[in-house]
Amino acid sequence: MQYKDYYDVLGIKRDAKEAEIKAAYRRLARKYHPDVSQEPHAEQKFKEVGEAYEVLRDPQKRQAYDQLGTNWRAGQDFQPPPDWRDMHFTGPGFSHRTFSQAGFDASGFSDFFESLFGEGFTHETSLKTRGVDQRSSLEISMEEAFSGANKHVRLQNGRSLEVKIPPGVTSGKRIRLAGQGGSGRGGGHSGDLYFEVVISPHNLYRLDGRDVLLDLPISPWEAALGASVRVPTLGGPVQTRIPMGSKSGNRLRLRNRGLPGSPAGDQIVTLQITTPEAGNESDREFYRKMAEHFKFNPREYF
Repeated sequence: MQYKDYYDVLGIKRDAKEAEIKAAYRRLARKYHPDVSQEPHAEQKFKEVGEAYEVLRDPQKRQAYDQLGTNWRAGQDFQPPPDWRDMHFTGPGFSHRTFSQAGFDASGFSDFFESLFGEGFTHETSLKTRGVDQRSSLEISMEEAFSGANKHVRLQNGRSLEVKIPPGVTSGKRIRLAGQGGSGRGGGHSGDLYFEVVISPHNLYRLDGRDVLLDLPISPWEAALGASVRVPTLGGPVQTRIPMGSKSGNRLRLRNRGLPGSPAGDQIVTLQITTPEAGNESDREFYRKMAEHFKFNPREYF
């Protein structure tokens, strides 16, 4: 049989600490998990990672494995030393339940593993491994972010789910669906499914956290004289007073008219003075009279 370098399988050094071993296993198990991986030969690599972790995570098995020495290289022909099992694995110290982290029973591991550790194991418990967590994005409208919604989502595997969107959710927030991720093995629990919220652009509004931003066109006379105008908000239109003498770029704050939350956001209204077109001679004459009347130069400080 061929010698297996478990340290090489996990990509760690021979003096790696327990935390390094665990971190390497988790990273590679996620990478090669058959439920989600697109890597070639993912299931076989997942088994190899689980086998290496099963040995190196257990101090007694790791110590025994290390006694084989560092002169072996992966792929070399190998036979365990005489009386290997009698020297290292007498007594009831090993049980099939120790494979629970790797997710495969002893028959799923290599001949190399079997030759070193296989006979000492009993099948006392069924194997359980939790399914992997899965992630996806979920695009919603700004109105759905404001009011909340129930959205029907079809997954890549053909399943349909209903996702509850809470009122006031913001872009980047995650919605967790417990037990809707990858299937567990050996009766293990399924993983969770996480949707990352993406709020689609709106033709009127923009978001700044929970604040809703709106550019509001107003006429020159509304800006000069003041006026009560109708302003759209995600919760419905409201009447707002434009102060006399307003200028383009002035901002009004509508309290608690942004996304719900604790605290709720505001709606920030930026005034934009819009000049009517001079579409005919009468309109142009009116503008000429305005110019004569006001003697106004907006560039006097240039």
